[in-house]
Formats: sequence, C-alpha cells, structure tokens
Amino acid sequence: MESPPVARLICFLEQDLGVPPAAIRLAQRYTNETLTALPMVLWQFGLITLDQLDRTFDWLATL
Repeated sequence: MESPPVARLICFLEQDLGVPPAAIRLAQRYTNETLTALPMVLWQFGLITLDQLDRTFDWLATL
C-alpha cells in the first residue's frame, strides 16, 4: 500500500533534505496539510533554503 502524499513529502524533507522533524511539525501548525503549503511555510520561516524549496517542488512534480 502506498503511503499518503503528505507522508511521502515529510519523508522526502527529512531524509533527502535533512529538515529536522521539529521544523516540519512547526510548519504543519500553519498549514492545512496541502502538499504545496508545507514547503512554502518552511521556506517563509527560514527553515529551508530557496534551493531546497525548488528541489521540493521538482520532487512534487514527479508525484
């Protein structure tokens, strides 16, 4: 069974980009858990770089 897209996104952020789980939890408080909102909030809070944001959107395009 395939994991939900949000769970896959969180795995990508943690494993591929090295985003700490605490940073992801913080960003989740400010989103409605849509796939594009979470990376944007992480970037707006300075928790990921613009390059990481771009990589995340490239990854999301493959879903």
